[in-house]
Amino acid sequence: MQYKSCIDVIKYRIKPEEAYIRINGWAFEKNGQPLEIITEINGKVVPNRLKKIKRPDVAEKFKKMKVDKMCGFHIKVYVDPQKDIEDFRFYLQSGKEKKLIKKLDKKEIEEIIDRSTISHNVEQYYIDREKIVVSGWAFSNAKAGKMKIQVFDNAETEKKVVLQVLNRTDLIEAGFVSKENCRCGFHLEFPYEREKRYKLRLSDGINAINIYLEPQKLLKKQRIKSTVGFIKQGIKKTNPRTVKKVVKYIRVNGVRGLKAYIIQGVNRTEKSYAEWFTENLPSREELDQQRKTVFDKQPKISIIVPTYRTPEVFLREMIDSVVNQTYGNWELCIADGSEGDPVVEAILEDYTKKDSRIKYRLLEKNLGIADNTNAALELATGDYIGLFDHDDILAENALYEIVNALQEDDYDILYTDEDKISGDGREHNDPNFKPDFSMDLFRSHNYITHFFVVKHSIMNKIEGFRSEYDGSQDYDLMFRCIENSEKIKHIPMILYHWRIHQNSVAGDPASKMYAYDAGKRAIEAHLKRMNIAASVEHQGLWGMYHVKYETPGNPLISIVIPNKDHTKDLDVCIRSIQEKSSYRNFEMIVVENNSTEKETFSYYEKIQEEFENVKVVTWEGSFNYSAINNFGVKYTNGEYLLFLNNDTEMISEHALEEMLGCCMREEVGAVGAKLLYEDDTVQHAGVVVGFGGYAGHVNTGIGRDDYGYMVRAMINCNYSAVTAACMLTKKELFLQVGGFDEQFVVACNDVDYCLQLRSLDKLIVYNAFAEWYHYESKSRGYEDTPEKLARFENEVKKFQKKWPEILEKGDPFYNPNFPVTQAPFTLG
Repeated sequence: MQYKSCIDVIKYRIKPEEAYIRINGWAFEKNGQPLEIITEINGKVVPNRLKKIKRPDVAEKFKKMKVDKMCGFHIKVYVDPQKDIEDFRFYLQSGKEKKLIKKLDKKEIEEIIDRSTISHNVEQYYIDREKIVVSGWAFSNAKAGKMKIQVFDNAETEKKVVLQVLNRTDLIEAGFVSKENCRCGFHLEFPYEREKRYKLRLSDGINAINIYLEPQKLLKKQRIKSTVGFIKQGIKKTNPRTVKKVVKYIRVNGVRGLKAYIIQGVNRTEKSYAEWFTENLPSREELDQQRKTVFDKQPKISIIVPTYRTPEVFLREMIDSVVNQTYGNWELCIADGSEGDPVVEAILEDYTKKDSRIKYRLLEKNLGIADNTNAALELATGDYIGLFDHDDILAENALYEIVNALQEDDYDILYTDEDKISGDGREHNDPNFKPDFSMDLFRSHNYITHFFVVKHSIMNKIEGFRSEYDGSQDYDLMFRCIENSEKIKHIPMILYHWRIHQNSVAGDPASKMYAYDAGKRAIEAHLKRMNIAASVEHQGLWGMYHVKYETPGNPLISIVIPNKDHTKDLDVCIRSIQEKSSYRNFEMIVVENNSTEKETFSYYEKIQEEFENVKVVTWEGSFNYSAINNFGVKYTNGEYLLFLNNDTEMISEHALEEMLGCCMREEVGAVGAKLLYEDDTVQHAGVVVGFGGYAGHVNTGIGRDDYGYMVRAMINCNYSAVTAACMLTKKELFLQVGGFDEQFVVACNDVDYCLQLRSLDKLIVYNAFAEWYHYESKSRGYEDTPEKLARFENEVKKFQKKWPEILEKGDPFYNPNFPVTQAPFTLG
């Protein structure tokens, strides 16, 4: 018997109602022979309860041996705790051969006894400037035990926490939790003070477990983790000859400098992508089942590929990845512009003889990538066209998932997530987990890329690729397809593998500047076709663009600023706009809200005398953010409303123009800005619905010039919501939806308003080029008292009742592979 095995955990659990020895690990026989697990106590064979566990990490580690993913095990050997165990043995047996894997004597058994009634695991800590977030799971093994989760500070004062209880079916599958304990997941957050130490206490009335949280240590650990992760990304994406250059660059410019040098290093994941990728590969059984599936609708997919002197190994792997698809109604259409490459021609001829679904044509000369692809398109007879590069690889289930999505609707365009693979095909990295279709993001860069599938009828209508956009011919074609489409479907699965090698754009972006110039022209042509007045400029990053929309007619912007005392902050806010803004057609409505300081009212008189476009109106009711702003709007004269906190300061002189240009588009409902803390770290760069059972900012805490995930902190894109600390919207739309919902007194009102606009099919735009400082809650204070937290929690419940669908289905502008129970843009 040739085998490999590992025991990860072995425990002797003694509970009030039962006792057992639990063993977790994995094992497999190298030749694929079945293994039997045998357990003995005091020299006698005893029964065990075996549950097989999927272990893709083991399958990946020993992939050359073709290990079954179900090689993991979770074993319970029930025992009588009143009887002594002198000797415990664990064997693997194959046929007649038997191997001893683990032996424990009486002393060793006593060392692994666990009498705790609480099982738990804290999976993640996340800390930002305001709060600590903790997520994990915990349950009681005692029959009457009920879990209680609390947080105390170092004075033993209990902190009010926002707690979300979650179902953890994954723990049932792994054998850790019974069905009755499946609601054992937790996600909690609470405000903190840096100098204090906090204690997370898990208790069930019988036992308690204390976990200590020190903000300073958590912040330091988080910074180190982020830095090390980025350096690893930088080195991973650098070939051996330039590793020294990267290290030298770090020494001279620091990690932030390296971030500006290596654009691909923006992904921040808690779980390594290699681990995530392996865990999420479909099993052989799943792939076999897909091959047997008969869909009601079985469209033919024509995959078009232009080849040009493709290396033999890349060409074969590309074709094989299509041949091996689990969905069979496809055709592979290849046009070869290699101008007589005998190796390529021989391979194409060989494959077409073996499979009639493969067809090719040899071009007399290389026509360029656009016209070569058009030649492949001429061979296509399918209902849909899929774009495929000659050196890339399709996941085995790619077409199955495309056709599976088409069962739910007759989509015009479908696209998937993707990653990159090394030249030898061994390493998967740099995943691109995309949002659902985002026009502003697409106008900022071609985030869709691969795998892109479109109706053949649309491809015919737009007449294929255009050679004048070679280098970004896909980008130009996608714009024209989108312009002629109504239904666009994003499939959030990694189904395309983009190969990185010395001749690819992915491997050497700097050598493809002509492609980025073509991309700029593709955006300009799209805007012209759409009759949108705008200019396009390179963003300074490879393949990233800044679309600057014009503001025809220069309409009046009414800036609504609630204020209670804090006149110094208000004065900074007002003067920054009056003195810096290049856009001059605005008025300011300051809504006085129960100020108590005499100096405040003196300031109001002076500021109105100094600036004719400043007006102070008085709200006489109690504090209600929604009602105060609704009241302020009654005094506005502008077509556009800018809701602005009094603790903000304009940074970029073109901020109002940037926001107004976006907001004047018919399809846009509201525009948010890039808000920075005083130390130039990000406070707001978009809001995702779902965090904490409500919503949360993403990219918070990164540097002003840091990219964020998919560079989304530095370019314009769409989100489901933006913060009303600085939000521009159309007055007409504001009145149409009834303004801010006044049941949301303090929280949730801006997110709720954005979702109301989304229900009208309006876009919410985050504008990265409108920069402001936001000194955060100086007027009102943090949600740090039991009363404030209780109020916040109550408003969250109202929000959950009003918007259950998006909370259940997930935010369309946030990829579902990123759990909302942990830090933004991290893999679970």
